[in-house]
Amino acid sequence: MIIKTEEELLGMQRVSDAVGLTLQKMRAYTQIGMSTKDIDEYGRQILEAFGAKSAPFETYGFPGYSCISVNNEFAHGIPSGKVILKNGDIINIDVSAELGGFWSDNGCSFVVGEDIQGLQHLVDTSKEILLEAISQISGGVKIADIGKLIETTARKAGYTVIRDLAGHGVGRSLHEEPDAIMNYCDRYDKRRFRKDSVVAIETFISTHSTFIEKGSDGWAFVGDKGGFVAQHEHTILITSDKPIILTAANGI
Repeated sequence: MIIKTEEELLGMQRVSDAVGLTLQKMRAYTQIGMSTKDIDEYGRQILEAFGAKSAPFETYGFPGYSCISVNNEFAHGIPSGKVILKNGDIINIDVSAELGGFWSDNGCSFVVGEDIQGLQHLVDTSKEILLEAISQISGGVKIADIGKLIETTARKAGYTVIRDLAGHGVGRSLHEEPDAIMNYCDRYDKRRFRKDSVVAIETFISTHSTFIEKGSDGWAFVGDKGGFVAQHEHTILITSDKPIILTAANGI
């Protein structure tokens, strides 16, 4: 969406605070021995306390209130009472919601307990790339140039990017224009970021894979070459200078 009024900005700040704080609290709550269903239920309670509605549940009939992906799941993992977190697991929690007619989206990956799988560097790299990419976005910047920055930085760190998951516009619905804000440089993409627009920027940094495949449950994504992925995501308001990170409450 394009922010045109103070009321719209306040609406986006409210819903972004709700999803950001929910994500931050869910991360702090996560412990070894918990099921992903336990974590999802906790997140549901927080969203409802804000008066917010889960975006995937409301929009797609997703069987959960947040997407929680563990280890070889790359995205859209279904919260389950059968998935019990173990020491060293990598987990991704993606929280998006609607509040007062406005929508916002954020997510993060982190290691549960000790880094016995050697994935903390992947997590740190994903977070650092997201923050660097956001710092370079302003009105008029080419969308493809941000994709190039993400992919180039990931490669230098020894990783690949997922080429068929992407960031997107957000605001009056969960997915809006511009869609397909990719993690690589599409030289045919001539679009530029618009001042006063709201977008969700997200990294998908992988150890091996470059594309996704749908898992057996019909929802979760896995990598075409296996391995692990780390995702970090903020909803931002683009300005003529540095963007405003609307979901800063998540602590990423």
